[in-house]
Amino acid sequence: MTTNKKMSLLAAATALCLLSTQAAFAQKKYDTGASDTEIKIGNVEAYSGPASAYGIIGKTEEAYFKMINDQGGINGRKINWISYDDGYSPPKTVEQIRKLIESDEVFLVFNALGTPTQTAVQKYHNAKKVPQLFLATGASKWNDPKEFPWTMGFQPSYRVEARIFGKYILKAKPDAKIAIFYANDDFGKDYLVGLKEILDKSSAKIVAEESYETTEPSIDSHIVKLKDTGADVFVNIATPKFAAQAIKKIAELGWKPMQVMTDVSISIGAVMKPAGLEASEGVLSAGYLKDASDPQWKNDEGMKKFMAFIEKYMPGANISDANLVYGYAAAQTMAQVLKQAGDNLTRENVMKQAASLKDFTPDTLIPGIRVNTSPTDFAPVEQLKMMQFKNGQWELFGDIISAETGG
Repeated sequence: MTTNKKMSLLAAATALCLLSTQAAFAQKKYDTGASDTEIKIGNVEAYSGPASAYGIIGKTEEAYFKMINDQGGINGRKINWISYDDGYSPPKTVEQIRKLIESDEVFLVFNALGTPTQTAVQKYHNAKKVPQLFLATGASKWNDPKEFPWTMGFQPSYRVEARIFGKYILKAKPDAKIAIFYANDDFGKDYLVGLKEILDKSSAKIVAEESYETTEPSIDSHIVKLKDTGADVFVNIATPKFAAQAIKKIAELGWKPMQVMTDVSISIGAVMKPAGLEASEGVLSAGYLKDASDPQWKNDEGMKKFMAFIEKYMPGANISDANLVYGYAAAQTMAQVLKQAGDNLTRENVMKQAASLKDFTPDTLIPGIRVNTSPTDFAPVEQLKMMQFKNGQWELFGDIISAETGG
């Protein structure tokens, strides 16, 4: 072989090698917070303050991502989890989210908690084009891809759940006299709208509405006032601390209405036990998550995985707290989105993947309930099943109710 030919072949091989290297680099795309070795995920949580019962969600997610890292990460990248306490205070949320995005330079913010707190940073997130992904709040406003393409919720919307409750009340008590106790924020008002969509033109009657502020030390006076209306149905739209206070006070007053409660507060550990198991007997709600303390899931494959995770990464955790199975499901969904994103770790692609989930089934969701999204539907979970609190546990009944937005 001539020297010239050798040189030509060498040049061709070098060019080919260079092209393939460039192609490999071209395939990998990164925005701030993502690299060959890590993905920075930010979070704000109510580790203190009036909604601190939810703090365990952040701890569960931290443990889940530790498990993922121990297994080699996602597509070879480790999760760098940064979570701050905002005390469920909107001004503090603004401060912490700015810190995550501007100082820590996270890739995205995942499962940040609270309707009033996340409302305070929604416009900022969208202006910065940083994903505000799988929020831990069921406000219907998070499903607005046209106006807020960088924001997506996770759990079923409050308004949809309220409509399901309204239909159930009409079926069980067509002439019900209904007293509504609700949080004076977007969370409570969403439920109110959903209930009224069903009840306003029905034979049932809303006889009273009482709102509370999260800064109130006790809500006893509200419950006394509602009892005096003669209502035979009590709708409890409160966060865990206040939901427990309401159930307890109703029992103390000897009032026996049919009680329907938001799924936000179905935690046995954080709500039913503090309220008193006897006082909680018969309370109705709707759910989409398995209860890890319920023996019916003992041989369920998904629950076996969850229990193995708890045993290794959160030993001693209170498995009767619904926030654990919730945090696990949300983190598993986040991991799925990052897996789908592959080496294209741009914020735009992550939102694209989050909006193209098809029949994804996290281990801790009730069988038959699936995560589905599309570019025009930013509501991942839109199915529920009615349940009642009996003998210290939640018992599911009836069929799974598909509850697409507005329905």
